[in-house]
Amino acid sequence: MAGNTFGKVFRITTWGESHGPGIGVVVDGCPPRIPLDESMIQAMLDRRRPGRAVTSTTRKEKDRARIMSGVFEGLTTGTPIHIMAENRDADSSAYEPYADLFRPGHGDFTYTMKYGHRDWRGGGRSSARETLARVAGAAVARALLSPAGVTVASATMELGGVAARPADINEMAAAVEAPFGCADKQAAEKMADCVAAVKEKGDSLGGVVELRAAGVPAGLGEPVFDKLDADIARAMMSIGAVKGVAVGSGFEAAGRMGSENNDEITPEGFASNNAGGILAGISNGDEIVVRVAVKPIPSISITQNTVNREGEPTTVSTSGRHDISAIPRINVVCEAMLWLTLADHWLRQEAI
Repeated sequence: MAGNTFGKVFRITTWGESHGPGIGVVVDGCPPRIPLDESMIQAMLDRRRPGRAVTSTTRKEKDRARIMSGVFEGLTTGTPIHIMAENRDADSSAYEPYADLFRPGHGDFTYTMKYGHRDWRGGGRSSARETLARVAGAAVARALLSPAGVTVASATMELGGVAARPADINEMAAAVEAPFGCADKQAAEKMADCVAAVKEKGDSLGGVVELRAAGVPAGLGEPVFDKLDADIARAMMSIGAVKGVAVGSGFEAAGRMGSENNDEITPEGFASNNAGGILAGISNGDEIVVRVAVKPIPSISITQNTVNREGEPTTVSTSGRHDISAIPRINVVCEAMLWLTLADHWLRQEAI
């Protein structure tokens, strides 16, 4: 299977399946002498750990990070960093009824068409559990960039059609432990009502997550095809539940005039930030602003039409332990992909 590596200079390669022995990542290209220990990785992993939110699966995984190589006496050595976590609460029996049929909204059909063989236990490699490895790798990227003053934060801006008010990066950072990762308390209360109603129906919800990165210097990005915003969009779209990405004013720019959307330049800097911190594919020193559209979780208990491997019509109602929404667990995954993209371009710029 190709496509398991992300990045050109700062690279991660993830491995493992949802119900296999474990999940892990190999980080290559990290410079030596960067302070790193398992607690720094664990802090990020705990935010995506299952069972912490009302929208989350009841699967209980401690997701304890183990550094297997690349760190000695609390510092990176410049060699590949191998991080893994064991799967301890996998229950494959709930997936046996779906072994020979295709669940709507999942990768069952496409994986079978591509490989002719798939791991049906919890979705195998296509499971969102793979994102654990991304987050672990991003903890290394964070350790690299944080001392330079780079910060990344996210917040839920919409869940099930309930929209939250805009939030700045400080409010986002403070919303890590807030319900649904939302900085708007009133909106979060409405989201809770929506989640309860949808859970009762056996359905699921999508939403919107906004990310901001501050302290990113001007000059990161590679024209023409490796633009910073192009790589950010690719990074976000590589997350299974993400179906859309906008940078800065995004789709709103399509309805504006140039005089409305241009960010005028003053001696003090840019007067606005419709560009989302990126011009011509290169960072301009402003906050990088990204929004991602998250689809509803496809595993629902409502009966749906499908076919089996022989193409015969049947129905499916998904049981087992599933999230109602990828939000808020996906928030830190989106942050992870932004950290990884910034680290890669940071080191690429240093090489010039």
